[in-house]
Amino acid sequence: MRQGLVFDLPTRLFHACFAALFVAAFALAKLGEDQASVFRLHMLAGLALAFTTALRMGWGLLGTKHARFTGFALSPAAFVRYFRGFLSGSNERWAGHNPASSWVALTMLALAGALGFTGWQMANGNGEQFEDVHELCANAFAILALAHVTGVVLHTVRHHDPIALSMLHGRKRDVAEAETIASARPLAGLALLAAVVGFAGSLATTYDSNAGTVSVLGTTVHLGEGEEEEHGEGRGRGGREHDEDEDEDDD
Repeated sequence: MRQGLVFDLPTRLFHACFAALFVAAFALAKLGEDQASVFRLHMLAGLALAFTTALRMGWGLLGTKHARFTGFALSPAAFVRYFRGFLSGSNERWAGHNPASSWVALTMLALAGALGFTGWQMANGNGEQFEDVHELCANAFAILALAHVTGVVLHTVRHHDPIALSMLHGRKRDVAEAETIASARPLAGLALLAAVVGFAGSLATTYDSNAGTVSVLGTTVHLGEGEEEEHGEGRGRGGREHDEDEDEDDD
């Protein structure tokens, strides 16, 4: 059965890095709610996720045809047709992202951008204004990710089409030659991976666990929710509320 190359290497590497960094950041946030040292690792993972998202946004403008945002199937008519086809068992194929995955990808990128922005604001002392929005975006991202995985499994079972493998080797079956790409762009893929690894490495080497700071592109960032860091190591996100309760008990 003929298979054609549709997803370039940068897109596939981004997909893997994006998923891994979100899972790491989300898990560390849950584990580090009462531990400042663990919560700081969550923020480091979040910074790496924001950087990776920025790279993907750029590749969405400069990449190959199915990596570019203009190649996403975002029309409402295509979205409705996709779900009707799923229910009826239609064998219609999309060379790149199908309408469901197109919307999921775009929404995830938007949520990742919102997480990066609100997390940065929280680190700069605006936690009260942005914490609820940050948590809402994180939970929405997690739910969407689970829905996406479920959708991929259902699509595979319904259509006997293992589309998840296309994010490993970049190929899909029954793709018209006009819809394939000429190259996987390996050099661009290696450059993307080097940039992500290099940025993560710079975070690791400039991270000061005692001061709770890290250098981001030459700027020193305090890894905490602003004024909450004043309450010391070991209290994490709940530090301020814990101290306030003690003050009330003393009164």
